[in-house]
Amino acid sequence: MDRLPGRAAQTGVIRSHPPGQPGKRSVCSPTVIRINQHYRKLQAGYLFPEIARRVSGFLRDNPDASLIKLGIGDVTEPLCPAIVTAMKRAVEEMSVRDSFRGYGPERGYDFLIDAIIEGDYTSRGISIDRSEIFVSDGSKCDSGNIQEVFHRDVIVAVTDPVYPVYVDSNVMAGRTGRANDQGQYDGLVYLPATEANDFAPPPPDQSVDLVYLCSPNNPTGTVATREYLRTWVEWARQRGALIIFDAAYESFITDPELPHSIYEIDGAKSCAIEMRSFSKRAGFTGVRCAFTVVPRELMGADENGDPVAIHSLWNRRHSTKFNGASYIVQRGAQAVYSAQGLEQTGAQISFYMENARLLRESLTNSGFTVYGGQHAPYIWLKTPNRMPSWEFFNQLLDRAQVVGTPGAGFGPSGEEFFRLSAFNSRNNVEEAISRITTAFS
Repeated sequence: MDRLPGRAAQTGVIRSHPPGQPGKRSVCSPTVIRINQHYRKLQAGYLFPEIARRVSGFLRDNPDASLIKLGIGDVTEPLCPAIVTAMKRAVEEMSVRDSFRGYGPERGYDFLIDAIIEGDYTSRGISIDRSEIFVSDGSKCDSGNIQEVFHRDVIVAVTDPVYPVYVDSNVMAGRTGRANDQGQYDGLVYLPATEANDFAPPPPDQSVDLVYLCSPNNPTGTVATREYLRTWVEWARQRGALIIFDAAYESFITDPELPHSIYEIDGAKSCAIEMRSFSKRAGFTGVRCAFTVVPRELMGADENGDPVAIHSLWNRRHSTKFNGASYIVQRGAQAVYSAQGLEQTGAQISFYMENARLLRESLTNSGFTVYGGQHAPYIWLKTPNRMPSWEFFNQLLDRAQVVGTPGAGFGPSGEEFFRLSAFNSRNNVEEAISRITTAFS
């Protein structure tokens, strides 16, 4: 009987050895395809689905419970009128043959890119070319995908605690060994963000090729100063390293002296990629739109040490694996930069920041040690009596029926800390404060 090309014989087949194990061969079933073993290094579950699993179990046992969810950073306020009007108009365009649109440009429509450049960069004295902006369906996707254009052997550093996607995507790519008992992966460089360094770790002394920075920070809620970013840019330029700068929460910065973009620092365009999102600034968590800036002057090296533009690699990856964000969504994102859009989304941001102020001040007055909540919608609090963060999660759920996020889920240095989100109604935030302070008084 003839065999199909690439299929195993009915009696089995000798497979080639897996990477990193030269000379080792095995006989595999003809009906079983080999998996990417690096996925099996990941912890039991991604942080937020694990929280959802525990909450579901609690609700099964307590069907009458009235939960207040301050865990996942999901917005609660509806899209503002300027955005809704723009999206409705775009839907009407799609219903008419002459104005209907099919596939759009993978990098995004110029009308949105021009609005981004004017609203986020030119207004702050930063020069960005149209070709350097890549519109996508979310910064989570971009921050997970960006690592694909770099060699598997690059040394990656992350602040700790950290947004889990930065770590997990590099684990999946095979850049790490297995996690130790503290949850740290062999091969990654961890930069502890602690009370001692104001949750702003300095650049590492050891060899690092790629580092992820997030400001305002998720989960700690702290924001990088201009001097702090300048230190990192100088370090990266001296070392030939690259910074992935996640600025998804920049619109929550309230101090005009604090930088919103890493490109406000001289020389950053030669060593940094910046990511931004409409999820929190405009309520797009369920709509999906974001963008990444990859400067043309940003260079990597090939196997011979010759320079290669990272822009061209990301452009190739983006256009190969992505068909562009929806036209309707991009029209909505464009409206964010209109006079009405800025006013209305600004009011929503102020609403969430008032929630953050209430949480920060009330919990502080009740004896909790609290950080964040001034330039970011997150409260980073110390657990009572150094209680393990998952234990505090369980107690908060049982005693106050409030859901938060255990700090340990963001990395070993997050242990004994806990994140609360300011994304909720005012009534729910005030009720949550009352429940927490009563339960732990």
